[in-house]
Amino acid sequence: MADMASRAEKSDVAQVLGRVGMGCFGFVHLVIAYIAVKVAFGETGQSADQKGALAEVGSSTFGGVLLWALAVGLLAFAGWQGLMVANGYHWVTDKGRQVRKRIGSGVRGVVAVGIGISAVQLAIGSGSSSSTGQSQGLTAKVLSWSAGPFLVVLAGGVVIGVAVAAAVKAIKKSFMEDLETNRDWVEKLGMTGYLAKAVVYAIVGVLLIIAGFNADANKAGGLDVALKTLAAQPFGSVLLTVVALGFAAFGAYCFVAAKEHRS
Repeated sequence: MADMASRAEKSDVAQVLGRVGMGCFGFVHLVIAYIAVKVAFGETGQSADQKGALAEVGSSTFGGVLLWALAVGLLAFAGWQGLMVANGYHWVTDKGRQVRKRIGSGVRGVVAVGIGISAVQLAIGSGSSSSTGQSQGLTAKVLSWSAGPFLVVLAGGVVIGVAVAAAVKAIKKSFMEDLETNRDWVEKLGMTGYLAKAVVYAIVGVLLIIAGFNADANKAGGLDVALKTLAAQPFGSVLLTVVALGFAAFGAYCFVAAKEHRS
């Protein structure tokens, strides 16, 4: 089984599809950055999250074709990440770190599947352009359980842990060992991108913890609520613009990683 996964992960078809998919993943982050800048300057009608980004793409010329292309690319990327979970990161000698990297690939794969499915739903006209209501609905359902508030607070703690991991990854520049390049500008893009994502993850985690303690699902939210919460703070427009630039940097980093990722 391991040999089959190894051959599949290193096959030319899997590599091409996966790398194209990573470019699609980066493109979604660039569109989110664009929407976040619009929110920073007062345009609050759009959702500043993955579904909002897909809706923005879908509203453009040839939007349906682009959505299908993104869907295929993102699902291909998810498949590539699945192969990385099974047999990737063989260049990492520390087994513990190798396991953590494979877990990270699994998470990215799940996220890519979710965005890919949303792209298909929007392409066929059956999807919503916002995930805020779904996120709060799920939180409300969990809060209705006897141990619901505790579980929501726990989930918030986990998300904050992810934020810390992203920040550590940025500070230690550990993402560079997965690339076959050591260019300074690539390093800076990755650091900026991961730090921006760490900030947003931390806000999402805090919102979940507040929702759990108050047993109020309306306090919770995903990426869209996190970015709009940031915009509502003093100097929020400046802060959100900085985070948007970070997301744009991460999108650009994904394009480089699509070409330079080790295999």
